[in-house]
Amino acid sequence: MGGRDVRRAGVVFLTGWLTFASGLGHIQAADGSSGRVVVLRTPGAGIQPQAVIDPAGTIHLVYYVGDPVAGDLEYTQLEPGRADFSRPVRVNSEPGCAVAKGTIRGAQVALGRNGRIHVAWNGSMGARPVNPNGGAPMLYTRSDESRTRFEPQRNLMLRTTELDGGGTVAADRKGRVIVAWHGRTPNVSDAARTNGEASRRLFIAESSDDGARFQTERPAVDRLTGACPCCGTRALATQDGGVYVLFRAAARGVDRDMVLLSSRDQGLHFEDVRADVWQTTVCPMSSASLAEGKNGVIAAWETKGQVYFSRIDPKTGRLSPPVHPRGNTDNRKHPAVAVNARGEIALAWTEGTTFQRGGSLCWRVFDATGRQTDEAGRVEGGILVSSLPTVVARPDGGFAVIH
Repeated sequence: MGGRDVRRAGVVFLTGWLTFASGLGHIQAADGSSGRVVVLRTPGAGIQPQAVIDPAGTIHLVYYVGDPVAGDLEYTQLEPGRADFSRPVRVNSEPGCAVAKGTIRGAQVALGRNGRIHVAWNGSMGARPVNPNGGAPMLYTRSDESRTRFEPQRNLMLRTTELDGGGTVAADRKGRVIVAWHGRTPNVSDAARTNGEASRRLFIAESSDDGARFQTERPAVDRLTGACPCCGTRALATQDGGVYVLFRAAARGVDRDMVLLSSRDQGLHFEDVRADVWQTTVCPMSSASLAEGKNGVIAAWETKGQVYFSRIDPKTGRLSPPVHPRGNTDNRKHPAVAVNARGEIALAWTEGTTFQRGGSLCWRVFDATGRQTDEAGRVEGGILVSSLPTVVARPDGGFAVIH
C-alpha cells in the first residue's frame, strides 16, 4: 500500500510506510489531542507481526515471511526519531522451521531483563531440533544483549507431543521466562485419547536465568480443561511477580470457554477462571492478548464474532465485566491490546477474515475507565491472508498499530 491518508474522528494516520519528520515520540495529532495512534505496515510483506516496546520507545517487531508451512521469522526494530525499521535479522537458526498457516501458530515475542528479546513459535513438521516424542517441536530462542543475532533455536517439548494451536512466551525484568503450549503426554491412555481435544492440557516450561535453561514442562493446572487445538495462547509476566495465561478450553467437545490462568507466586501455582463462555462444535481458530497497565492487566479475546477486553483484579484474579467496541460487526477476530501510562487502552482487531482470506484492520481507543472514545480507525484490506495486528503503547502516551 502507498502512503494514503485515512481520517477518522479527527485523527490522521498513514497506511503503509510512514515517514516521520521528528520521530514517533514527537508526532502530534492533527487536532492536537493526546492518545495519537499511528498505523504501520509490517516490512517486506511480512505477516503475523508481534511487537513489544522498551522504556526508551524502541519498537521490537517479529514477523513471518515465506512458505505458510515452512517459513522464517524476522526481527527488526524501529527507534524513536527513525523513519524506517532496521535491517531485519532472521530469528530461526534453521531455515524454514516456522509455520503460519491458520494465523495463530506463528511467533510470539517478549522483552526480558537487560532488553533481551525472547521468541517462541510452533515449529514446522520436520523442524530441528526434533520433538523426541514425535510431532512438531515447540521452539524457542533468545537474542544476545546487543540484539544483533539470535542463539540456536531449542525445542522445549521434552515430555509432550501433539503440539497444535499457538504457543506463547512471557518474560520480565528479573530474568523469568515462561513458554506455554497445549498438547498431550505420549503415555495418555487410549480412552483419554478418544476424547480428542478434551484430553489436551496447557503445559508450561519456566526459566529463572533469562532463558539460558528451562525446567521440564509441567501441566499448568491439575484440572482437566481440555484445549481447543487450533486456538492460540497468550502469556504475560508482570513486574510484581504475577503470571497470566489466556487459552481456549475444550470440554465435552462443545464447551470452548476462554480460560484465564493467574499466578501470584511467579508461576509456581495457577488458579483458573472462565473469562467467557462459548458453546460451539467448531474450532473458532481464535487468538487472545494481554497487556499490563497501571491499574492492572487487561485481557482481550473473541467470542461469537465479537472482541472483548476486561481488567483483571490483581488480588483475586477475577475479571471485570467485559467491554466491546460498539458498531456493526463483521466477524471480529484476533484482538490486540495495549495500555499507555495514563491507563488508556488501544484495542485493534480484524474484520471479515476467515481461513485463507484476509480482511480489514480496525482499532479504537478507550479511556482509563473503559469508556469508548471517538478515536478510531479502519483500513479496508489491511489484513493479509493468515495475518493479524499487534499494538504497543508509546512512552509519549500514543499508540502504534502494526499490521
